[in-house]
Amino acid sequence: MTPTFSQRVCELALAIPAGRVATYGSLAKAAGGGGQAARSVSNILGKYPKQGVIPYHRIVYAGGKVWLNNECENKRRKLYKKEGIRLNEKGIIIDFEEVLFDFEDYV
Repeated sequence: MTPTFSQRVCELALAIPAGRVATYGSLAKAAGGGGQAARSVSNILGKYPKQGVIPYHRIVYAGGKVWLNNECENKRRKLYKKEGIRLNEKGIIIDFEEVLFDFEDYV
């Protein structure tokens, strides 16, 4: 049976190794989605049955901007530091291209 787009999104999100990141768009494209599919990635991952397993911090916006809010900023910054990913004060990954995961190596 061919996996659904949602199943592929979850599978690929789990494949992003520590110390690397992927964009919502690259994840959606690798999962077989079209141009607007990136918008659905966050919603799909939020419904993953095993919460706490998806490495959300490894999925970022285009250009290396990470999602930070008051509730999770300290936790995420610690996760990035632990994995060797450096952020500037605005929450943008330093040397973004160097830590960007290429799904072609996985797919």
